[in-house]
Amino acid sequence: MAIRLKKCGSEDLADLQAIGIETFTDTFAAHNTPEDLQAYLDKAYDPEKLREELSTAGSTFYFLYDGAKLAGYMKINVEEALTEDMAADSLEVERIYIHPDFKRRGLGKYLIDKAIESARAQAKELIWLGVWEHNVNAIAFYEKMGFIHTGSHSFFMGDDEQTDFIMTKKLG
Repeated sequence: MAIRLKKCGSEDLADLQAIGIETFTDTFAAHNTPEDLQAYLDKAYDPEKLREELSTAGSTFYFLYDGAKLAGYMKINVEEALTEDMAADSLEVERIYIHPDFKRRGLGKYLIDKAIESARAQAKELIWLGVWEHNVNAIAFYEKMGFIHTGSHSFFMGDDEQTDFIMTKKLG
């Protein structure tokens, strides 16, 4: 398995939109109404919104490849791009998704390790993320990676207000 990361640019917009919609749908469709899911997808993966996110200072998207195949993606944020009022010395993993064909191969761990590596390279003391309170598999994975539940925030799936746990990991 030849795994590699590629920093995304505006030329990657169509592929980012496609993998974002596919992986989010795979992860959450069974737990939400089709209307709420579609409302979220229309908003979160709108090409203009993605274009803006790609050009936001402090935000970086990465594609994850397994060989020549796009296997997942990750978005990290620092400083003004953080989505919550967190310490300036923190890095947020805002999105981390693996394509269904590539799950259970250690790629999630690879992405978290790369996020930690990026945080350390930027002298960050903390890495954090939000995870849906009912996504027990993801919560268990993040706990295994050393994250602890330290708070929560609201996440809107269409009109449905849901709760995300904020999980943090101090870097040494």
